[in-house]
Amino acid sequence: MDILNKLPANDPVSLIAEFTAREGKADEVAELLAGLATDVRPEPGNVVFDTYRRFDARQKFVVYEIYKDRAAFEAHISAEYGAVFNAKLRTLIEEPNSVLTFLSAV
Repeated sequence: MDILNKLPANDPVSLIAEFTAREGKADEVAELLAGLATDVRPEPGNVVFDTYRRFDARQKFVVYEIYKDRAAFEAHISAEYGAVFNAKLRTLIEEPNSVLTFLSAV
């Protein structure tokens, strides 16, 4: 992930992940995402891991994440359960992967 080298080492890492469930797979995606949240929230460097389903398009999902710093985010993306989640998610969503948008405070 090229963006990692561009993130400030000591600042919080904030991002939004978005994806769209394939036809008939939204409830399965919601269940998978709820399981991931259970794993991610206790991570030592996790500050926020909030999962949402769009009100106006129930097949679309948004995850808002904050990690205390780049090292915490790197630990998050290297977690074994994250790899398992992403492999399963790829079979359930329209996009090849979650679409990530990194944010900076103003």
